Amino acid sequence: MTVIGVRTRLIGVGDDLVAAIVEQLPQVAEGAILVVASKVVSFAERRLVADTGSDEQLYALVRREADRFIDPHLSKYAIMLTIKGSWMFANAGIDHSNADGHLALWPVDPQSSCIALWRQLRQRWRLRHLGVILADSGGIPLNWGVISRCIAHCGFEALRSYVGRNDLFGRPLQMERANLAQGMAAAAGVVMGEGAESIPLALLSEVDTVTFQDHEPTAEELAALRITLEDDAYAPVLESAPWQSRQAE
Repeated sequence: MTVIGVRTRLIGVGDDLVAAIVEQLPQVAEGAILVVASKVVSFAERRLVADTGSDEQLYALVRREADRFIDPHLSKYAIMLTIKGSWMFANAGIDHSNADGHLALWPVDPQSSCIALWRQLRQRWRLRHLGVILADSGGIPLNWGVISRCIAHCGFEALRSYVGRNDLFGRPLQMERANLAQGMAAAAGVVMGEGAESIPLALLSEVDTVTFQDHEPTAEELAALRITLEDDAYAPVLESAPWQSRQAE
């Protein structure tokens, strides 16, 4: 697999994101995977709130955006642990960095935004096989630092199942599944960076393990990526957390 970071002009509020991408990538090859930083999608979709510098402003937005949240006073770092759309992120993915004096929120519906990008770019580039991933940075428990994580995908099968196959020593595999979308997002983050690199895109090629699709993910395929809190391997920790539910506006 080859991963190349793609520098772009500064994406402004309400800009045509597809046009900005095609400016730098007039054409890509069949079988490419394009990873797009979710923040530039947020800028294009005007998902920004002027930052007053108040912690309470941030917390109110998190309570509105998250499906479940834990109050910040329980965190040493005064962050809110949240579940949003089956993802666990700090502060529902809302942050100040690279937001030009704003708080940047996720797209209202990351999956729909990803599908729209896939459709438009596939048409512009006249491709049959193209993958698109929306990615945002998030931490890993018990590790310092963040990695790029997939929050939406389109154009390929995100899971590769090994269930029913044998391992190297003939032992049948019962639960193993590789999350290719997450793996590719993490690889892209290495070249995209976290600061002022101005590389909101990464182009992956020669990804031999991916099965491409000519359609957007079905509801069943998306559901297969998710696991309920109760069924998660970390359920003993997750179920004991003092979660609160989204507050009505």
